[in-house]
Amino acid sequence: MAQMIYLLYFFFGLAPSIIWLLFFLRKDVHPESNRMILKIFLYGMVIALPALFIEIGFSEVTSKIPLPKIGIAILQIFIGVALIEEVLKYLVVREKVLKDPELDEPTDLVLYMIIAALGFASIENILILFSPEKTLLIKEASVISAFRFLGATFLHALTSGTLGFFLAKFFFTAKAKFLILGFALAIFLHGIFNSFIIMIDKGIIDEKLGFFLIAAILAFLSWLVMLSFRRLKEMPSVCKITS
Repeated sequence: MAQMIYLLYFFFGLAPSIIWLLFFLRKDVHPESNRMILKIFLYGMVIALPALFIEIGFSEVTSKIPLPKIGIAILQIFIGVALIEEVLKYLVVREKVLKDPELDEPTDLVLYMIIAALGFASIENILILFSPEKTLLIKEASVISAFRFLGATFLHALTSGTLGFFLAKFFFTAKAKFLILGFALAIFLHGIFNSFIIMIDKGIIDEKLGFFLIAAILAFLSWLVMLSFRRLKEMPSVCKITS
């Protein structure tokens, strides 16, 4: 019985990422190989584990800094989580995609950033479901999975996809401002999203207002990523990229 529950946890943890993956893959005019898709997804999963330990270490260090609680919270949310996660997802693409011959068009960078992010999010989902505090019922696991599908998993895909757009612009134009802007936007919106989640959980802001603000962030990022695909499709289909 326990083994069946654990298998279901894996299913509910992977499901949000797989569904979004299938959705975004439809945006690719020239489909990537299954080998590359699986490879980047798995590397995204792998990079989530060191991210967890780095975040825990950062939290422990910053909690000892003589700053007001709000200052420590800002550091932990925007640097200790958002920056660490966005940088590590980017490193997967930088190390495993940029030198690969299959990278032949600018839209690939948006797609591969999304794939890495969805792999990353799947491990987050699984770890949450395997909570040491209590064994979740199937109904509870499915509800958490649904919320993660509409929230954190989608956020990871969108912030990384946004960064992927600016990454493509950076390598296409060699202007560093695009990469800086991409990281700044992804980290800021990731941090703001997490801030609203925390404020809702602590009762600092009304739930309806909080969820409205979260939906607004996701809607803006969705528009930005869809616009990114359209804009990058206007660029030459073969993009010579070097790291």
